[in-house]
Amino acid sequence: MRSYRAVLRLPGMRAVYAAHTVSMLGTVGAQVALSILIFERTGSPLLSALVLVCSFLPYAVSGALFSSMTDRFPARRVLVVCDLLSAMCVAAMLLPGMPVAGLLGLLLATGMIAPIFAGARAASLANLLPQDLFPVGRSLLRAIGQTAVLTGFAVGGITVAAIGARWLLVVEVVTFVASAVLIGVGTPYTPPGERRSNAVRDSWAGLQLVFADPKLRSLILLTWVAPAFSSLPDGLAVAYTAQVGTAAAAAGALFTGYAVGGVLGELVVARFTPSVRRRLVVPLLLGSQLPAIAFLAAPPIPVAAVLLAISGAGYAFNQGVDPLILESVDPAYRGRLFTVQTSGLMAIQGVSIALGGVVGSFVAPNLTIAAAGVVGTATTLLIGRQALTHSRAQPTAPSPGDRARPARR
Repeated sequence: MRSYRAVLRLPGMRAVYAAHTVSMLGTVGAQVALSILIFERTGSPLLSALVLVCSFLPYAVSGALFSSMTDRFPARRVLVVCDLLSAMCVAAMLLPGMPVAGLLGLLLATGMIAPIFAGARAASLANLLPQDLFPVGRSLLRAIGQTAVLTGFAVGGITVAAIGARWLLVVEVVTFVASAVLIGVGTPYTPPGERRSNAVRDSWAGLQLVFADPKLRSLILLTWVAPAFSSLPDGLAVAYTAQVGTAAAAAGALFTGYAVGGVLGELVVARFTPSVRRRLVVPLLLGSQLPAIAFLAAPPIPVAAVLLAISGAGYAFNQGVDPLILESVDPAYRGRLFTVQTSGLMAIQGVSIALGGVVGSFVAPNLTIAAAGVVGTATTLLIGRQALTHSRAQPTAPSPGDRARPARR
């Protein structure tokens, strides 16, 4: 795709995306390995499920307390240090006799590091890419992430069966080190921002920045709320297969449908000019929410998978929102902004999936999903209207990409 190729041709970008690919594959594989390892030791489904909880939970804490770390130091140094610290945490999981509590504690530590890494990576993209290519650059990160999730969960179980969970954790250590080397050697230097106070106070200033500006607050909330509702069916996939009388293994088709739709949506929308992507924000938001309402009819698994694929494709609305976010924040606060954005997204998705599971225990899964579609449509349209109205009130000059024709294969 021409727009992605334009990003990858810039200095350091191939190393950035190679590191992201390697790191994501290793992270997903490690989650599979750790879940299986803990279940083998304890036989407890609850403790095994805590792996995902420990992956989501730290985002909210770390994003609130340490987001300023991404602005206080050069992004490349932050990224390399985060990778090496994560490698050390996973390596410690391999120590003989490490108790389950220790394994979960180390996973929490890597979860505290992850949002700082994500925020620094987004801030470095904002510095390294021209403004009209920034949303395409973030789109490529999301597409790689979704593909890695698909591949990691599909291959992770097979790999554990072949070489064992502990060796898969060894592979994860290697991927973190490889990511650190790729970033340290292959990416350009970007300067740090100002250090106005201690890390926690600077992080609090970043939170105030996000929530005090009505335009920026609406834009960030939009990037949180839309996926929070559209990802809720993930938590009910197994229950839904039982409701329609299908084997639990068919839940994989629902997970896959959403992820495949997400990748395809990013690929298609990245072909358009910035002005077209901006006009597609509302249609894509609707596409992310409305398919869930069709679950009122309790569709069969193949139809449900297609509906979730359409919903996943709607997540590409971010390509129209990212430029609005970028132009709304001072460069000195970009790292904090993107760390808070990523942290909030992960935290609210975790809460949404958990709440969906709770409600689905009392209400039929298809009705729970449909209700999420109705509430999600109304909520995202309300927030989207506020965000886009604020944005129109502060017009910016069109970028050169707006005058170009849509890229073709």
